[in-house]
Amino acid sequence: MSQQVAVVTGAGSGVGRAVALELAGAGWQLVLAGRRSEPLRETARLGAPSAAVVPTDVTDPAAVDALFAETAERFGRLDLLFNNAGTFGAPTPVEELGHAEWRAVVDLNLTGAFLCAQGAFRQMKGQRPQGGRIINNGSISAHVPRPHSIAYTATKHAVTGLTRSLSLDGRPYRIACGQIDIGNAATDMTEAMSVGVRQADGRIAAEPTMDVADVARTVRQMAELPLEANIQFATVLATAMPYIGRG
Repeated sequence: MSQQVAVVTGAGSGVGRAVALELAGAGWQLVLAGRRSEPLRETARLGAPSAAVVPTDVTDPAAVDALFAETAERFGRLDLLFNNAGTFGAPTPVEELGHAEWRAVVDLNLTGAFLCAQGAFRQMKGQRPQGGRIINNGSISAHVPRPHSIAYTATKHAVTGLTRSLSLDGRPYRIACGQIDIGNAATDMTEAMSVGVRQADGRIAAEPTMDVADVARTVRQMAELPLEANIQFATVLATAMPYIGRG
């Protein structure tokens, strides 16, 4: 695995950091991307000392181009994109959601995911040997929503369409694309789950969480399949969370 190269976006915290450390422990060469350099450097210090740290705003096409150009220059190829950068946005009733708040979520969760997938696709198509794998971070909100989450839910449904299109368009070039839909992994972004979050019936209730390392191991399993095999969709969630039967 020492020759395998992965770009991980949103690598400075949460799921992105956990996945980066899991891959580093398995011998992958890493490019860590995110908006702020210091959290990325902290990820590298925690277990990926040889990683390339590339601060990147994934909503900026020029920054994404620079990310993949640096990956090619440093490592010569790309085997995996973990397309992870994203945001929940503030829980807001539909009628109160401002245009700027809507755009901020769409630009990061959807446009950013597309730009990174496009950059990875171009590199994987053009390299020799040809091919690679893209794993998109969806969400269980790609299936069912939480209250007051219209922007997040809409973007995560759209990520599923992105995954399917990439899978189809990548077939001639040995580019596999899958999606991991995650529910209640314990990270800074999900701290509220253990305190109490709004349920479909309006109640505020605490929800179970799971160790984010369990997510990272699942991503690694998806990543290390041969390109002739693909986990198209994987759902990993806290066993007792209110997903099945939500609402």
